[in-house]
Amino acid sequence: MEARSCRSCGRLFNYIQGPPICMACKQKLEDKFLQVRDYIRENDSATMKEISEDNEVSVKQIKQWVREERLTFTDHSPVGIECETCGKMIRTGRFCDKCKNSMASNLQAMYAMPVKQEESGSRSKGKDRMRFLDK
Repeated sequence: MEARSCRSCGRLFNYIQGPPICMACKQKLEDKFLQVRDYIRENDSATMKEISEDNEVSVKQIKQWVREERLTFTDHSPVGIECETCGKMIRTGRFCDKCKNSMASNLQAMYAMPVKQEESGSRSKGKDRMRFLDK
């Protein structure tokens, strides 16, 4: 553990992992999250700016919760964020369905490829050895 100053309030705390904020600020942030979540449930047609202003939370923080998939918006909601790959508007997460599927198929293809061993490499090993002459 190391001592760090909280990014939010400036107090020193024992840092273990995660964002560099103290436990008191983490609890305040969690309370704000619950407040925003309840607000969105009651006002499903609110814009990102309205959510931010009414709950005194930054738009950046709301977007972070959406990227972490802690917040999800309905299909008829005007709120959305951009896919990190193609820029298409999405309701939650980091990537749209098309980009997720593309990444998944690329990873599957990568793991499905057999590893080719060079046959000539095993033969060339013998050629590159040191040789001694018998006298």
